[in-house]
Formats: sequence, structure tokens, C-alpha cells
Amino acid sequence: MKKLVLRKAHVNAHGRTYRIPYEQVLNEQQLRAVMHTDGPALVLAGAGTGKTRTLTYRVARLVEDGLDPASILLLTFTRKSAAEMLRRASGLLDGRCERIAGGTFHAFAYGCLRRFGLTTGIGVAHDATTRPVRVLDQSDAQDVMNLVRGRFDVAALKKRFPQKGTLHDMYSTAVNTSRPLVDVIADDYSQFLDYTDRIAEIIQSYNAYKHGNGLVDYDDLLLYALSLTRHVEIGPLLRTQYAHIMVDEYQDTNALQHAIVCGLAGEQQNVMVVGDDAQSIYAFRGADIRNIHAFPTVFPQCEIIRLEQNYRSTQQILDVCNTVIRDSPHVFDKELVSEKIDGEQPMLISAVNERQQSEFVVQQLLASREDGVPLSEMAVLVRSGFLSFDLEIALGKANIPFRKVGGLRFTEAAHVKDLLAMLRLTENPRDVVSWYRLLLLLPGVGQATAQKLLDGMQGITDPLEEPYLRSLTGKAGTSIRDLVSVLQHARTIRDAASRMRALADAFRPYLEATYDDHPKRWKDIDVVVAIGSRYATTAEFLADIALDPPNDALDDIDPDDGEDEFITISTIHSAKGLEWHTVFMIWANDGRIPSAKSAENDASLEEERRLLYVAFTRAKQRLLIVYPAVMVEWHGSDVVGRPSRFLDGVTQALCPQFYLTEESGS
Repeated sequence: MKKLVLRKAHVNAHGRTYRIPYEQVLNEQQLRAVMHTDGPALVLAGAGTGKTRTLTYRVARLVEDGLDPASILLLTFTRKSAAEMLRRASGLLDGRCERIAGGTFHAFAYGCLRRFGLTTGIGVAHDATTRPVRVLDQSDAQDVMNLVRGRFDVAALKKRFPQKGTLHDMYSTAVNTSRPLVDVIADDYSQFLDYTDRIAEIIQSYNAYKHGNGLVDYDDLLLYALSLTRHVEIGPLLRTQYAHIMVDEYQDTNALQHAIVCGLAGEQQNVMVVGDDAQSIYAFRGADIRNIHAFPTVFPQCEIIRLEQNYRSTQQILDVCNTVIRDSPHVFDKELVSEKIDGEQPMLISAVNERQQSEFVVQQLLASREDGVPLSEMAVLVRSGFLSFDLEIALGKANIPFRKVGGLRFTEAAHVKDLLAMLRLTENPRDVVSWYRLLLLLPGVGQATAQKLLDGMQGITDPLEEPYLRSLTGKAGTSIRDLVSVLQHARTIRDAASRMRALADAFRPYLEATYDDHPKRWKDIDVVVAIGSRYATTAEFLADIALDPPNDALDDIDPDDGEDEFITISTIHSAKGLEWHTVFMIWANDGRIPSAKSAENDASLEEERRLLYVAFTRAKQRLLIVYPAVMVEWHGSDVVGRPSRFLDGVTQALCPQFYLTEESGS
């Protein structure tokens, strides 16, 4: 029998009794956000101010007040962040918090798709209740675009025509920014302006192909969710069901996501969005800073709450951060403050050239490690990945292990996608994208043959059972029959883990015959099987891995040096949300940040300022800003480097400047 323990209830200033001592564990502004109940609210959460903590406690407080957990919708940009908030809230209160609807915008849309079917949505010809609907990840969506593109005689055109990835980006940008396709092409892809009509025709065919084959991509999911909010019957149902809506990282929403949030807001407009416009750095993904800026206008009764107490960095670091962002004309007023007032001042350091910059960073890393700072608590940030190449060589010579954040996610690797294609066909044998991918792997099958086979499958209910594929002759016929046999056997296995293992074992001979580094690739396959084994069904696993793939990247490698310790090299974009004791910002040159291209318009220029601000706010104790005085050599002439223009307002008193000189060894 479990032991029962008495815990004293907490009474707040208004006489309300709570199990959680909110007034004792939150600062004044956090408490204000947590206790906000009715009407819209914009929480401007500065870097390191406890945004996640605030959202977690608000979830728990709403449940403590008796609100039905199922009536709370928490929208985030990763499933992991939503799950973490709900886990923490459950730890604070009880299991009721786990019944809150939480997840990404795409996961919310997919849940609606399974609930309401597609007939009420974006015009897809098949109902989700009677036929499988496949969610395409970005790579698969590009493959479908390529398949459709191949039906147009673009090779006969006199000029270069956009490839599949560019075509998909054009379409996705138009959808997520709510801009006409012709404007997207004119503004962002002017080199293809002459082909606007042909591009529009291909994209129209792309959508028709998806809709005719029960396929939806990420953009379709958002369009579908928006259409539901405007549906005469389903819209009111959703607004009644979700009495309170919370949205994290609102500065990263695009026009479509902003419209979905507005469409979900009921009469009471109980919408709380949390974000920091000073950290809006994803315009290249379609994020629109205007969404967070317009929120008080869209919701006139909006309460604005500023979280400015920083718990990450020293005040010395924050003074530099505040100065950099203060000069921006397009952000809400915020001033980060810290109780850590005895920190080391940031330094602005001029190196002679890139090589000396790398040598200095190596020297500092080794010295800091000897002073007791673990390598894992140090990071080097760059504006673009290629800017760290020289440093990587220097780190290798000094035997300093590192990981470089970014690169290809393992679920985007060819061999992993091949295995997932096999698994999808055991769930939906009419999945044309998976068939196309696997057919091209087989001996004797080229693109023309694959396309012919796919056309022949039209109208066949189950290609794995029809004699059509088994009747083929020659090398192609043999390899196709072998594949069909493997798939037929695998789909008889009900257990998800066992089915995946059977497919992996059948795939292994191909892997070993195709790749020289097959042992490493087999480890990736093992990872996928291990993840899949956590699911009750393969359908659930496939839906999740399409909507929110794991973050593991092929070059996020923990070096096998026996010490399990390494520094991190990261682009600033990939570093958002992370923190380290010591941060080196290298290549802090004007022309690198802001990049030369971004200086062409004010919006891009200000995003570059915010990017530098995000970099600086990653540092907890030490911030070293380094730039080469000689940037590059063009035909023998040196280009003089200067610090980023965003540092012009940072005084010597806030950030002392140094230059490096060489001294002879003793």
C-alpha cells in the first residue's frame, strides 16, 4: 500500500487555494503570465527568461482551476518541446496535464485529418476513413514533384529549368507566406521568370497527382487545418472544444500558421502566444516577424507581458546583447537583466587572419579546459557552416574532439528512406512514392520502366496481390518478384518491431553490396528499428516520423576518443535554444554578419542583427567575439576586415577590444 503524505495547500493573494506555490516559485512577470486567464495575451519572453517554465506552470494552473485538460491546446514547433512541457506540468500537479492537446501545427492538422477525413478539407479525392492517406516529408514531396516534372518536356527548353527542390520551394513559399506564385517567382527566383506559366502548370499537376493518390504534404496539412477553422460546422466545433490556446515561439510562425491561430480563437479569444521578436531568425523558412508584431492589433484587448529577468547570462554579457538589439527599430522594447552581476566582460578580438583566429580559439579552448571548464560547455558559433573549415583543421591538429551541429538528419539519408519506403508499402501497397523509390533501386529498372509500372498500377487495389508485377520477365521481373515476396511476408507480421526487423534483414544484402561504409549505415538502420519498436503499430510510427522526424544528424557524432567530451561547432540558426558556459563568435566581420547579400534590404539586415543577438545570448559566463583583420585574398590583394556594423554602438566600457600578436616561446 502506498504511503499517504500530507502537503500544505498554498493560498494566493486573492484567497485562491492551490497545491502549487506559484507566488513563491515565479518572479512577478512570470506569475502575471501564469495567472492570466481570460482574453488574449502576448508574452514577450526574452532569451533565458524562463519561457518554458512559465508555460508549464500556466498549464498546471489552468488545470488546478478546474479547466478540462482536453479543452487546452498547446501548439509548439517540435513535438519534443510540447511533450516536455506536459511532462513537467504533470510532475508539478498530476496526470490530468497529460490529457492536454499538445504538439506541432502539423501534428494538430494530422489529428484533425484522422478525425474528420479529407472530404471537408483541401479537396483531396479520398476519404481518410476508407483509404490510407500518406503524409509526405519534404524529401518525398520533392520526389513527387520530380515525377510530375518528368511528364513535361523541360529538356527541350532552351534555358535551364528549375529542379525538383526549387519547384517545391517555390510552391511551399507561396503557400506558407500567402503570396501568389507569380510574386514568389518574380521576387525570389527571377532567373526563372520566363517560365512562370510552365512552373504554375507543373505545380498544378503536382497537386492533382497528390490528391489523386491520397498524398498530403506539410503544406497541405496547414491548408487543411485552416480550411477546418473556416468550415461552417467544424470551425465552431473546434473553437468550442479548445477554450484556451497557447502557442510557443510565435515569432517563428508563418502567415498560414498565424491564420490558423486566429481561426481557432473563439468568442472569448483566450489565446496566449509566447515569443521574442528579437529572436526571429527564420525568415528563410517562411517565418514572419509581422505576426507577433500584429498580435495586439489583431486582438485589441491583448495584455502584453514582458519577461525580462534572465537566468542564463551574466549582466556583463546582457549589457552587450541589449546594446546590439536596442538599435533595431522594429522590436518591442525589452531590457534583459540578471542577478549575476560579477561576470567577466565580453571581449572583441582582432586576429591578423583566419589562421590566427583558429589558433587563438584552440589556445583558449585548451586553457579553459585546464581551468576546469569541460569541453562540452564550450561552443564556437558561425554565421554559415563553411566558415568553420579552417578551425576544424586546427582542432584536429590539437586533438580536440568536436561535433558540428547540423547536416543531414538520419531519416533523410538514402538508405534509411529506402527502408521506410519498404515499411510504407506494407501499410499501403498503393503508395506510389515508395514504389517509385524502390523500383529505381532494382537491377534492370530505370526511370522510364518505373514510370510505366506506376501507370500500370493505376486502378489496382493491391499491387502486392495482383499478378501484374509478378508477370514481368527478365532481370527486372526477377528483382521485382523478390521485392514483392519480401513485402508480402513482412505485412503478415503484426508486431511493429518484428516487421521492421524482417524488412531490415531483407534490405541488408543490398546495403552491403551498394555502400563501402555499410557497417555505419547499418547502425542507422538499427536506430530506426529501435525507434519503431516503441510504437504499437507501424502506421503510428510512420505518421510520427513524417510529421516530426528525430533530430539526430549524421554528423552529430560523439567522437570515440574515450573521454566522451567534445566542443560544439554550430551555425547560429542551429544554436537557438541552446546555451554554453563559453561561446566564441568567430568571423564577426561586416560582410559575414550581416552577410553581404542581406544588406540589400532593411528587413534582411535587421534579421542579421537579431541573428547576432541570438548568438550572444547563448553565452552564460564568457563571450569572445573574434574577427580576422584580413578576410580573404582576391588575386593577391587582401580585403581588410572590420567588426560587424551591429557592434558600432557597443562601447569599450562594455566590451574591451584587443588585437592578437605573436610572442616567441620561452
